[in-house]
Amino acid sequence: MSVYELYTKFTRVWIPDPEDVWKAAEIIRDFKEGESLLHLKLEDETPLEYPVGPKSNPLPFLRNPDILVGENDLTALSYLHEPAVLHNLKVRFLESNNIYTYCGIVLVAINPYEQLQIYGEEVINAYSGQNMGDMDPHIFAVAEEAYKQMARDERNQSIIVSGESGAGKTVSAKYAMRFFATVGGSSTETNVEEKVLASSPIMEAIGNAKTTRNDNSSRFGKYIQIGFSRHYHIIGANMRTYLLEKSRVVFQAEDERNYHIFYQLCASASLPELRDLSLTSAEDFTYTSLGENIFIEGVNDAEDFKKTREAFTLLGIKDSSQSNIFKIMASILHLGNVAICPERDGESCHISRDDLHLKHFCRLLGLELQQMEHWLCHRKLVTASETYVKTMSSKQAANARDALAKHIYARMFDWIVEHINMALQTSSKQHSFIGVLDIYGFETFEVNSFEQFCINYANEKLQQQFNSHVFKLEQEEYMKEQIPWTLIDFYDNQPCIDLIEARLGVLDLLDEECKVPKGTDQNWAQKLYKQHSSSAHFQKPRMSNTSFIIIHFADKVEYQCEGFLEKNRDTVYEEQINILKASQFQLVADLFHEKDDAPPSKTSRVNVRAAKSTPKAPNKEHRKTVGHQFRSSLHLLMETLNATTPHYVRCIKPNDYKEAFSFDSRRAVQQLRACGVLETIRISAAGYPSRWTYPDFFSRYRVLMQKSDMMSADKKLVCKNLLEILIKEPDMFQFGRTKIFFRAGQVAYLEKLRADKFRAACIKIQKTVRGWLQRVRYRKIRKSAVTLQRYGRGYLARRYAEYLRLTRAALLCQKQYRMVRVRRAYLRVRQAVVTIQAYTRGMFTRRIYWEFLLHHKAMIIQKSVRSWLQRKKFRRARNAAVVIQCAYRRMRAKRQLKQLKIEARSAEHLKKLNTGMENKIVQLQRKMDDQSKEYKAHNEQLLMANSSLGSEVNKLQKELEQIRGQQGEGGQLTSLQDELERLREELQEAYAERKRLEEEHSTEKLGLKQRVKELERENSLLKSEKEEMNQRILQQSKSAAEDSSVSQREGTLQTELDGERQRYQNLLREFSRLEQRCDNLKEELSLTKRQELESENKKLKNDLNELRKTIAERASQNSSSNELQDSYNLLISQLKAANEELDARKEEVLILRTQIVSTAQLQEKNEHIQESKKIPELNNSKEPVDKEEALEAYHGLCESKRLLEAQLQSQSRQHKDELEALNTQIELLKADIEKKQEILNHTMSLSPEAQVEYSVQQEITRLTNDNLDLKELVEKLEKNERKLKKQLRIYMKKVQELEASQAAGLTSRSKPELSRQVTVQRKEKDFEGMLEYYKDDEALLVKTLITDFKPNTVTATVPCLPAYILFMCIRHADYINDDQKVESLLTSTINGIKKVLKKNNDDFEVTSFWLANSSRLLHCLKQYSGDEVFMTQNTAKQNEHCLKNFDLAEYRQVLSDLSIQIYQQLIKVAEGIIQPMIVSAMLESESIPSLAGVKPMGYRNRSSSMDTDGGGPSSYTLEALIRQLGQFHGIMRDQGLDPEIVGQVVRQLFHCVNAVTLNNLLLRKDVCSWSNGMQLRYNTSQMEEWLRGNNLYQSKAAATLEPIIQAAQLLQVKKKTSQDAEAICSLCTALNTQQIVKILNLYTPLNEFEERVTVSFIRNIQNRLQERNDPPQLLVDTKHTFPVLFPYTPSALSLETLHIPASLGLDFLIRV
Repeated sequence: MSVYELYTKFTRVWIPDPEDVWKAAEIIRDFKEGESLLHLKLEDETPLEYPVGPKSNPLPFLRNPDILVGENDLTALSYLHEPAVLHNLKVRFLESNNIYTYCGIVLVAINPYEQLQIYGEEVINAYSGQNMGDMDPHIFAVAEEAYKQMARDERNQSIIVSGESGAGKTVSAKYAMRFFATVGGSSTETNVEEKVLASSPIMEAIGNAKTTRNDNSSRFGKYIQIGFSRHYHIIGANMRTYLLEKSRVVFQAEDERNYHIFYQLCASASLPELRDLSLTSAEDFTYTSLGENIFIEGVNDAEDFKKTREAFTLLGIKDSSQSNIFKIMASILHLGNVAICPERDGESCHISRDDLHLKHFCRLLGLELQQMEHWLCHRKLVTASETYVKTMSSKQAANARDALAKHIYARMFDWIVEHINMALQTSSKQHSFIGVLDIYGFETFEVNSFEQFCINYANEKLQQQFNSHVFKLEQEEYMKEQIPWTLIDFYDNQPCIDLIEARLGVLDLLDEECKVPKGTDQNWAQKLYKQHSSSAHFQKPRMSNTSFIIIHFADKVEYQCEGFLEKNRDTVYEEQINILKASQFQLVADLFHEKDDAPPSKTSRVNVRAAKSTPKAPNKEHRKTVGHQFRSSLHLLMETLNATTPHYVRCIKPNDYKEAFSFDSRRAVQQLRACGVLETIRISAAGYPSRWTYPDFFSRYRVLMQKSDMMSADKKLVCKNLLEILIKEPDMFQFGRTKIFFRAGQVAYLEKLRADKFRAACIKIQKTVRGWLQRVRYRKIRKSAVTLQRYGRGYLARRYAEYLRLTRAALLCQKQYRMVRVRRAYLRVRQAVVTIQAYTRGMFTRRIYWEFLLHHKAMIIQKSVRSWLQRKKFRRARNAAVVIQCAYRRMRAKRQLKQLKIEARSAEHLKKLNTGMENKIVQLQRKMDDQSKEYKAHNEQLLMANSSLGSEVNKLQKELEQIRGQQGEGGQLTSLQDELERLREELQEAYAERKRLEEEHSTEKLGLKQRVKELERENSLLKSEKEEMNQRILQQSKSAAEDSSVSQREGTLQTELDGERQRYQNLLREFSRLEQRCDNLKEELSLTKRQELESENKKLKNDLNELRKTIAERASQNSSSNELQDSYNLLISQLKAANEELDARKEEVLILRTQIVSTAQLQEKNEHIQESKKIPELNNSKEPVDKEEALEAYHGLCESKRLLEAQLQSQSRQHKDELEALNTQIELLKADIEKKQEILNHTMSLSPEAQVEYSVQQEITRLTNDNLDLKELVEKLEKNERKLKKQLRIYMKKVQELEASQAAGLTSRSKPELSRQVTVQRKEKDFEGMLEYYKDDEALLVKTLITDFKPNTVTATVPCLPAYILFMCIRHADYINDDQKVESLLTSTINGIKKVLKKNNDDFEVTSFWLANSSRLLHCLKQYSGDEVFMTQNTAKQNEHCLKNFDLAEYRQVLSDLSIQIYQQLIKVAEGIIQPMIVSAMLESESIPSLAGVKPMGYRNRSSSMDTDGGGPSSYTLEALIRQLGQFHGIMRDQGLDPEIVGQVVRQLFHCVNAVTLNNLLLRKDVCSWSNGMQLRYNTSQMEEWLRGNNLYQSKAAATLEPIIQAAQLLQVKKKTSQDAEAICSLCTALNTQQIVKILNLYTPLNEFEERVTVSFIRNIQNRLQERNDPPQLLVDTKHTFPVLFPYTPSALSLETLHIPASLGLDFLIRV
């Protein structure tokens, strides 16, 4: 392909321009070879004829396609030349506000003169771990590349930052160090990275100053080595400085300042600790006021001084040392104000003795005032034989004073740097380092002196190293791709370097002239002219004999020779230095003593050489000149850089006015030429600058291929064949191993062919579409005509149909009308006939009804009269009979009363009483027999129930054996069989217990029968004794009738007997009352029990019938998985029912035992009463009684009295208790009455209004007390009710479980064998949900349950099992009131959890497990704390399990804090896992295939940027990210983590996904396209769908994706008109203004048919968004965490039902 083929019509070119350097133009006519003019058109439509020639004026440079404008890498441009580079930088800087651009391995940084929000910690995190080129250009990308190569290649690295003063070198170096301090933070607590950053404010204070070009210009060069350990953590640093501008201490140009530290001291002079310095305003000192402007806009020197002091403190410099530093700095200012007065002769001078500043200078430095005053005006000359003291003129003295000031400052500067290095040193061994070189760039001014010469010399050396490194990388790339290459010619500046540093070079001649006693600048210049006039890089100015020109790589520079010798010597008189060495202050003395052995002493350079006998050993070192020192340090620096892998940052100053985002093309081009960027472009363009991988080339240019080629599997061969067809010259491209290399301009040619192909395709598409549109239009017209015809014909047809319909309707109306008229006449006649008939029939019927009614009333009257007559007759007869009966009965009663009175006095009455006692005993015996019959009936029922239960258990066992035999998998039901065997054994035990109770009851019954028989025998004996006693009394009465003394004794005995009889009768009445009460209670109890059992029996029978129905229905259905599960659950319920049946049987046995005991007690009491009844009652007869019989009767009565008293002891105690209770009640009532009387008296003394108020208060108090009493009564009743209900449930379960077991036996026959083995645990009745352990086992408990616990061991049990077990142990410690045990267990638990989390700090499963258990333990402590707030959802049993003795609120707070820490660790672990997946899954993976396009050229990655050995970075898909999130969610759900916490975790992770994705989108130009927007929107919709599928959409996680969703929509929407701008502003509410503008600036069309976003559109967006008060932050904070909330979620689990697996090894825990 010929070059001239590219210069066709519409091709755009660059032509030179004196103002803008380069101007754009467009060719308006094809250029042919041999023509001398190129016809162009400028951008303002001005025509131009551009002359061209083969030698004098070549063809202009071609412009790149618009799609390439704004590229991140300048070497990615198709045409590589100066105008393309300049235009690309200008577009990125002005339109996109991008200050960083790559140029191969160089990062070009343009100073924006504005603070940009692109250096925050979130930006550092975004660039950390990324490959150089994956993200937008940035200083952090270069720093990350150096850090990565250091870790991967184990080679030291260097970052070389260069540029003009004011270009931003210092800031770039500072941000690079900040990046290393952040990503390589020290692993210990020494905070070395903070000290490294703290050195910056100190060095800026003592080494930076304001110049005309920069407010914070570094006036020295520095190389900082940041040391790293083997784990690549910062362990220390070291700083080397170069060529401090000491002349600035004593002189500043107009509008410039001295070093910042002087102004900071003057601004802070009012501080108490600085008053000793005697400082005032900076305007009062000569050294700080020469520039005539002591202030910098926007800078507060006092605040900066505070930062400087804080930095000194952080670096470990003591306050006393800081004070000495400030004294030395202040002394320099005072030295500058020392007035030197000339003498009249002009050869000498003096200083006034009253000079205040000299006194301050000497006081601050601790010097002898007189000596300093003398040697400031004199100097010493030493010859071979004598020593002379010579006066100096005022000018010489001023120069010496200034030299002393510069020397003091330089020594102080070196001392500070040395101590900073000492503070940054570490004892650890340095494994590798990264050096940051911040050095001055190439400088050229109107007047260039020694400083500019040294600076440009250093830049020549750096440029040589840069050129060789770039060339080396290019050749390595060619060799790696295995393509043939030839030596690329590049600029070699070795001759210029030799001119400066070689033998008899500029520096050698300068040092030689300095050694000459009377050497001058003019002599040195003449030597230069003579020695180097033939050199190609040296020239002599035409109009000057005191200057020379050196042709550097960047430009010609003319240097003025004046001052070179003086600055090279750096003269300081030795006498003044000796005075400083003798200072009273150790720091000042050490400052100059230490330097005697290293830096040069300037006095020896001025004096004549001393003789050999002069003992001046240090002078040998002092003879080194500044140029010699600088050359040595520069060689050392180059050796260091050559031993490292360099990374280059070139800082560009866009304008000289410090205007924000203002670009001066001429100044920029000068710096681009000077910093070597264009040389990099030239080296790249000399070879194959454009490089494509085979897949990218195939995807981009497949439109130029044939269909058969596209189907080939070998893409590499297809690309080769295509290029051989399209590009005829084989030298224009080369095929590498993985890439295709193109010469400059070849990609543009391919783009032209592609555009032509697309243009032809577009024309064809347009033709086809237009034809299709015309056909569509014709079809529409034809369809419209047919439609009109159809509607017209339809209208006529509808009219005719309407006519036919109306005609038929008229006929129907006539027919209906006639029919209605005739029918109405007929109905009228018929209704009249029916009405007449009805009235007639009604009249006859009413007549018959009245006749029957009258007859019936007559009968009623007759019946009433007859019945009244009969009743009257009956009443008369009955009254007569009653009167007769009453009279007769009264007569008989009187007779009977009389008879009874007579019989009462006889002895026969006692017999009757005894007969009554016998009847009572017989009745009691019958009652006991009835009770024994009832007990037998109950026993028979119990036997029947037990036998039926045993039969059902046998049936169940048989069915299980049958199922085991049928299925052959009986291993799964072994646990059930064992359980059944255990139940059978317990039933046998219950049977044995019942038999034992029956035997006890039978023995007790036999004992009672024997007792009754004994009582009967005693009764018969008493009867016989009574008869004998009566007979003896009769005999004694007969014999002692005549004895009066006996009669008297008889009277007394009779009175005693009457009293005893009266007491005995009272006891009998009390016994009968108690007996009646006992009978009533028994009847009531039996009645209620019988009713309850009957109702329960009915209910259970109904439930049983329903259960049988459901079982029958299920048995008829086919066996399925649901039926298997039902049968399984039914079998489990049967086994549980059997367990509860056993418990119920035990309780029933206990109840029966208590009933038997109570019955025995009642019978025994009855026997005692019956015995008392058997005592005979003496007959109160008037017959004579025998004396002996009367005495025996008396003694018998006394014995019966004692027996009665012994039997009534218990009743007397009860009566006494009742009496005491009544007395206390009476006393309470009395107190109440007295209190009320007092209240009444108090009330009466009050006013009526107060009485009402007081009475209301008293009533309220009374009602409150009554209410409390009622509440207590209600609580008692509720407890009683619960107790009765519990008993009722026991009786209900007996029958229910028995029937359920029978039904289960029937169902199990038809069910297959269960597919899952489940262990049914027996519910222990007395288990209270506590676990007891010994204090010595606490360590074992913590070790087993926490330290050595594996989460997968309890996957099939209750979630959060360790938390429940720990709480049950805490409950027991609380139950036994052991505070030390509670405290020790909780402390050990918390420490154990922390230890496990520290050990597994990157294990998500373990962290999630302990978060779930910690939160559950916290919930348990709240739920069972006893606080009413946490007990609202508890069951009654759970409320019984509340803690009794301790308030663990403080430990709840500790557990809450621990849960928050675990939650934060969980988030950190999860984010660490998903963060490497986010960018690849969300932005790079093609979720929608074939949607992403390929740009013409992307960033050309350096070979060192990729880890080629590892196969490149791993790529993740969206499915992998969603799978990982699903895994997280499944782990948290299975481990029982609260759903609210799960939602918060997912929300935090989604925020991380959004932040990382959006940050990468904002920092990557290659993903800001329409197709990527589609991919991104699809990916976010998949994430939202995952949320919905897992019921997490309500967790606010979807809202965190809103910014990235809006960013995707912003990439997809139209971006042209003002309506589009308004829509974007209303759409992007979750994005701030900076983010919207950044995305619009980064938006990249995928092809030339898509337009870029115009600058005017972006400005329109910015204007519309001005009202927003958005934060200035560009990136989203990836470390932002939402506040976590742990909601209280009580557990429904009952602690007494918790099962502890045996696999945990917690056998030492005892269930309580």
